[in-house]
Amino acid sequence: MAMLRHVVVLAGGDPVQPPLPRPLAPAEEVIAADSGYATAAVLGLTVDRLVGDLDSIEGTQLAAARSAGITVEQHPADKDRTDLALALDAVVADGPARVTVVGGHGGRLDHLLANVALLASETYATLRITGLLGPAVVTVIRDRERLATEPGEVVTLLAMHGPADGVTTDGLAFALEDARLEAGSSRGVSNRCTGAASVSVRRGALVAIQPGT
Repeated sequence: MAMLRHVVVLAGGDPVQPPLPRPLAPAEEVIAADSGYATAAVLGLTVDRLVGDLDSIEGTQLAAARSAGITVEQHPADKDRTDLALALDAVVADGPARVTVVGGHGGRLDHLLANVALLASETYATLRITGLLGPAVVTVIRDRERLATEPGEVVTLLAMHGPADGVTTDGLAFALEDARLEAGSSRGVSNRCTGAASVSVRRGALVAIQPGT
């Protein structure tokens, strides 16, 4: 099976402070969502595409992006999709990929909740998405994923956009075997790793949240 291309998406929100909770693997493409462009310099990345309504990026940075020949995809300010959604749309349009989203964790609670829900949207089912949201690692699980964990680390499993069926875990203190997690259930909250952990789901979507604090 061919390896999926890796795309890094830089979201807006609170400024990103290194070190990240997980190292970034080399990427075939880096996409900045509006003010997420500023994160590239912090992480030593080169942006390939800048996407969004561009109402948050500093004018000098926008000018520098255009001068550098970066592809700029500007959308109307009066839109019904967030800049992060537009960036993920751009990834989907180019086919399946492994995506690491950096940022998008701070500023407003509604933005944070919307971003986590967005990552698990069925619209992005062809993507394998991990979000590095501040100190937290959010992994979207649609089939099976191994989690980079340490013994004793907290992991929360939440069903997104409906029930998740056939949930089975390995390496967690409170094991699940072919279980059903309802959206809104607290059953998967604050589990603990006992070693290398993996989570699988037969139907539906989960997010595994490693809060990092």
